[in-house]
Amino acid sequence: MGPCLRRGDGWLISRRPCDGKDPCRSPRPLSPPRNKRPLCPSATYPHNAGGDDRPRFAYPGRVPALHAFANPARFLKIARPLTPILWWAGVALIAIGCWAGLTQTPADYLQGETVRILYIHVPAAWLGMGGWSSIAISSIVFLVWRHPLAMIAARAIAAPGAIFAALCLVTGAIWGRPTWGTWWQWDGRLTSMLLLFFVYLGFIALAQADRERDGDGRIPALYGIAGTVLLPVIRYSVVWWNTLHQGPSIGLTGSSIDRSLLWPLPIMLAGFSFFFGAVVLMRMRTMLAREKAEARLRRRARA
Repeated sequence: MGPCLRRGDGWLISRRPCDGKDPCRSPRPLSPPRNKRPLCPSATYPHNAGGDDRPRFAYPGRVPALHAFANPARFLKIARPLTPILWWAGVALIAIGCWAGLTQTPADYLQGETVRILYIHVPAAWLGMGGWSSIAISSIVFLVWRHPLAMIAARAIAAPGAIFAALCLVTGAIWGRPTWGTWWQWDGRLTSMLLLFFVYLGFIALAQADRERDGDGRIPALYGIAGTVLLPVIRYSVVWWNTLHQGPSIGLTGSSIDRSLLWPLPIMLAGFSFFFGAVVLMRMRTMLAREKAEARLRRRARA
């Protein structure tokens, strides 16, 4: 006799011994959820015809919801209308933020007009680091749950993330020339951000090589997780070391930037984030279409 598992609000809450006649006897009989594996091993269900003693554990209620999006058709049904919404929302917010930052804010009393580059530099740095965080999360989902779209999402995020990391470096150099008197300085913040850009390029090359050799995606996923060690280094480099780059200007408790200069920045952050999301969705849809076409060609070649 094997253990029978009860479910409460999507979670497993208790075990009961199963007898041979009625393996899932309870005051209120529990029927197996639709399209899901039954919770009690029994000869009644084809997947466990032997009626062995191994319990069939069910995932928490939120995990099947995650796997629901593993169906490419279901994902595309959501991604198709969402892509233009994110795209046009991002374009509109970026346009409003540029207008506000260029015409509605005063010049800085020390840096003058060059301070306005922060409306591009800060979102680029935000998305350069946020893009790699998304790659790491996708890699974990792929390794743990084998979610078929997770590695596609990681591959789709890599190129836009690398572009924003490069944009952060370029705008930082342009900003640093009149402010620091030099285009580049090998300090902690700049060097660690440059390393992140190279890590992006390494992930793109590794994912492409893994796809060409029909790999299982584990090596790029492990690489995506390992690359996260750079994120705290970038974040706290201005605290750990005495660098030329200024210290943290925006925190949870407040900001050292005057409000008259700060208010367009959230608009630009939201606009670039929506734009980034739209680009990622477009790349995922393109990758799915390419894989579908390649699978169709392979079937025709075998026929």
